[in-house]
Amino acid sequence: MTDEEMINCREPERQLERAIAVMHRLRAPGGCPWDAEQTHESLIPNLIEEAYECIDAIRAADWPHLREELGDVLLQVLFHAELAAENPEAGFTLADVACELSDKMVRRHPHVFGTAQVNTSEGVLTQWDAIKRQEQSIEDKPYLKNCGKGLPALLRAYKLTKKVAKVGFDWPDHAGVVEKIREETAEVAETLHLPDNDPHVEEELGDLLFTTVNLCRRRGIDPEVALDAANRKFEKRFNHLEKTLKARGLSLADATAEQMEAAWQEAKTRV
Repeated sequence: MTDEEMINCREPERQLERAIAVMHRLRAPGGCPWDAEQTHESLIPNLIEEAYECIDAIRAADWPHLREELGDVLLQVLFHAELAAENPEAGFTLADVACELSDKMVRRHPHVFGTAQVNTSEGVLTQWDAIKRQEQSIEDKPYLKNCGKGLPALLRAYKLTKKVAKVGFDWPDHAGVVEKIREETAEVAETLHLPDNDPHVEEELGDLLFTTVNLCRRRGIDPEVALDAANRKFEKRFNHLEKTLKARGLSLADATAEQMEAAWQEAKTRV
């Protein structure tokens, strides 16, 4: 089948092959000028954005949208693999990516593809981590080496604390974390007299956020998911506040703090 025939192919079982052909055509001479200009670095924002849009579709249970967003995520994988295939220093293709992934999945699931006996999700994760450390020859290196590297701070805090908890570095119960949050809150209060640019203000607020992430982890809650839900709740309530004020002939700029607070309390009972 020629490249042109593959690009126009509608056979269900060949659509991944078709997507690769389309990507190759876009990057080839005479293809798309924008696609031709892209690099691994220039595509980083796209990769992040598409991942978050996919997450949004999942949370909304919008399955047609999720199908589209998964395609956009796949496009980023195809794009980076195409760039790598063009680069002699990288020299790998999408097939190499898929092969390495399949090998890794088989290797790190010996309880499925081998003789290991693991019956719980926690056991699977512990086994995965042990195999990973052995593969990367990092048994003698710091336990947290590269843990969560490149992740946003909130997600990295979650990953760091989750990993150390696997080796027993954790509070014995939830109450201990709550008490630590109270302690950190008191220390934040002690910085109120300091100027905003004093490094202790940022340090203490960081400690409070970090400890709160620990409580989320212990309760089995992803802090990113929890904060996103809080963001969306706040947005809905503020929209209701604005609508209420508008119905009373008030703009956000004209409303007093007391009027905003009253509208906010009303929003909390409605949204």
